[in-house]
Amino acid sequence: MNESKYIWMNGEFKPWHDATTHVLSHTLHYGNGVIEGTKAYKTAKGYAIFRLNDHTTRLLESAKMTHMKIPYSVEELNKAQIELIRKNDFKGDNVYLRPFAFLGYGVMGVYHKDAPVVTAIAAWEWGAYLGEEGMKKGIKLKISSINRPSNTSGMGKAKAAANYLNSQMAKYEAIDCGYEEALLLDDQGYVAEATGAAFFMVKNGVLISPPNDNSLESITQKTVVEMADKMGIKVERRRISREELYVADEAFLTGTAAEITPVRLIDAREIGCGARGEITEKLQSAYFDIVFGRNKDFEHYLTYVN
Repeated sequence: MNESKYIWMNGEFKPWHDATTHVLSHTLHYGNGVIEGTKAYKTAKGYAIFRLNDHTTRLLESAKMTHMKIPYSVEELNKAQIELIRKNDFKGDNVYLRPFAFLGYGVMGVYHKDAPVVTAIAAWEWGAYLGEEGMKKGIKLKISSINRPSNTSGMGKAKAAANYLNSQMAKYEAIDCGYEEALLLDDQGYVAEATGAAFFMVKNGVLISPPNDNSLESITQKTVVEMADKMGIKVERRRISREELYVADEAFLTGTAAEITPVRLIDAREIGCGARGEITEKLQSAYFDIVFGRNKDFEHYLTYVN
């Protein structure tokens, strides 16, 4: 990965290789950690972090869901992320931020109440997710044999480290079968989400995305719905069956890392024209205008690093 100069850890800026933890840290053994993925883009006014407050708020909410007390406020963590970008003196177009919290060394056993909480933020330069050609062509998507756990099985609304074991297994299966990404269904057979992104499809000019009944509440997904509303594109949030996917006119994934990634094939069925569709292209272009500060209507979502 692209190493940078500093990582913020428990209120201090540490050199990249000095930000370490003990092998007996609680989270390494029992999985209770919470993470965020936030991105900064180099705009005409300098770096701007997209929806910083929303991401930081979700981090603290995830920690509350999993009985972890992060000893910093939203404002303090926002300030740390801004300063981290300044201190690292980045040059590239995109910077990925990874705020996270985990249980450190001091307690062993499933009961975690007295384990110390470690809070950290890393940042590094991040290139285009697929490259220009890939963003036109799109990816191949496989429906995983692994389901998203039911709502009674854990803290599925938390962006928690333990929840990503399912995603890891699903992604491995998809790539091993010759696909680029996996799509997980819920325990009733309806679309939940991809391994780290939300799902959208287009049918007869209508943009359709599943509700967040059994998936993470995606900040990028909310952004796309807001964009579509402003563009006059009809949006439906409803359950999507497996069979509907195969006859969709267009499909794409959304997320901080994925941005807007077209899907050209699902389970060996070509979607639409077999490449990025018309509505997907419009939304993709509009999204990059927003994050790079070229759309005044959405500029309130940008936190500039001055």
